[in-house]
Amino acid sequence: MTAPSSEKALDGGWGWAIVAASFMGQLLAYGSPQSVGVLYPEWLSAFQEGKGVTAWVGSLVSGVGLIASPVCSACVVNFGARPVTVFSGVMVAGGLMLSAFAPNVQFLFFSYGIVVGLGCGLVYAATVTITCQYFDKRRGLALGIVTTGTSVGGFLYATAQNELIELYGLEGCLLMVGALSLNLMACAGPMRPLRQPGYFLKQKAALERTEEQLSIRPERHPFPEEPSKKCLASVEKGLVAGDGDGKDPAASERAFLGSSALVRIIKQKRQAYAKYVRTTGEILRDRVFACLCVCLFLFSLGAFPPVLFMEDVARSSGLVEGVCVIPLVSIVAIMTGVGKLALGVMADLSWMNSLYLYTFTIVGSGVVLLIIPTAESFVELAVLSGLVGFFSGNWSITPYVTTKIVGLEGLTQAYGILMFFGGFGIMLGPPVVGWFYDWTESYDLAFYFSGVCVLLGGLGLLVSALPCWDKNIKDTPRPEIKYTSSHGKVASVA
Repeated sequence: MTAPSSEKALDGGWGWAIVAASFMGQLLAYGSPQSVGVLYPEWLSAFQEGKGVTAWVGSLVSGVGLIASPVCSACVVNFGARPVTVFSGVMVAGGLMLSAFAPNVQFLFFSYGIVVGLGCGLVYAATVTITCQYFDKRRGLALGIVTTGTSVGGFLYATAQNELIELYGLEGCLLMVGALSLNLMACAGPMRPLRQPGYFLKQKAALERTEEQLSIRPERHPFPEEPSKKCLASVEKGLVAGDGDGKDPAASERAFLGSSALVRIIKQKRQAYAKYVRTTGEILRDRVFACLCVCLFLFSLGAFPPVLFMEDVARSSGLVEGVCVIPLVSIVAIMTGVGKLALGVMADLSWMNSLYLYTFTIVGSGVVLLIIPTAESFVELAVLSGLVGFFSGNWSITPYVTTKIVGLEGLTQAYGILMFFGGFGIMLGPPVVGWFYDWTESYDLAFYFSGVCVLLGGLGLLVSALPCWDKNIKDTPRPEIKYTSSHGKVASVA
């Protein structure tokens, strides 16, 4: 099946099939990790570990995939979205099924945290990249729909995992969820590439070079066809025996050519890695993008723990007993989906500044986190959870904002760098909050810490995005240097 042309595929057509497949892919991959707050109390009671140690499972599953974003993005660029999605389905399903047989929390670090986390990272990189390729003017809406799959998955899986735990226990729940995740491989089918992956192009170029060498070789080394193979073998042995040095010239030539090819490959790889490092440095020199990386780190550090701890906060405060019909994790997840859609639509408005919109969601999330410790009823906690979920929907416009800063050509590399910072924040956030609880026997100080971190990140990004910085650069009268004295030149350059 031939790939469609990029002009016809943009903003419609088969692009909507890509959106549907990517939506289902993120739903199946992120359903259980997004509702890991339901599994968290079960692991606490099963393994009798501290909250800080057990929280590493939930932080790893979300953080590892983001930290490995540069690697995941490189896999998508080299192999394409379809093969990467198929492989991720095997990883997610295998990790969930392995977790059903975990003897301790440390085993869950590997099976649920690392294996499932890497699978989710591959799915996210593949779905976001191919969606951005198929859409231009409606990219915000398309990304909003695709990334809503994680929220819908979290909403559905939270209730489903509660019921499965009641019916079949924790082990049976993880086995069934893992089997369901195998459908990720079916979601890879519609992902037709707009351009050939890098690995395919390299193999094609290598095949063409091989064909050229085979066509040239008979002219360079003509051999008579009359003698039999045995005669040729005996002649070659005689030549080797009669050679004073005991070396075969043909073998020496092949060895020399092989070593030359190896050296050439090493130089090419070194140049590619040097170019990647140089490009990364150029991207990080951008003031707004550097502040965006710090902002995402602080936001992930402070805003992710409520998703994991909200159920335990309600139980520890005595606001709820037993299993809720609609868990707080489900409320956070469904409002995150609403936020992703709403913010995606708003980002496409011509008069809307997407960077300021993103900053508003960060600051709003920080304010809500500071209010959560004052909640005195389950209804108040549910409303605040919904607000945190809505503002967390800014993940849908993160690629959109990144594209506005670095352009579409640098999106893959810049987004991988950005997710690297976000992954570290997600990995550190839940353990830090858990340690605060183990130290103070209360979540109040932990949420105050989270709120301050998120507010600092939002305000820092807002200050860096102010137009006054660019105005000062534009107002610098550089052309007038030619007409000043020598003293003036030195002063101007300095």
